[in-house]
Amino acid sequence: MTDVPVLNALIFAAVGIGVFAAAFAVFLKSAPIDWWREIKERNVAAAIFAGAVALGLCWIIAATMH
Repeated sequence: MTDVPVLNALIFAAVGIGVFAAAFAVFLKSAPIDWWREIKERNVAAAIFAGAVALGLCWIIAATMH
């Protein structure tokens, strides 16, 4: 890409997060339930899913910074 490593990391992080957000949006549209209401009602499976989403974002950012 460029000769500036920090700029490369920012570009790849933005692209990775964008792709992740698009895939997450498709999943939320295809699921017939309200995920945040389920978490507030103490649904453990929904909370685990939300945690997995957070970890996925963290891995994308960590991979681009490495």
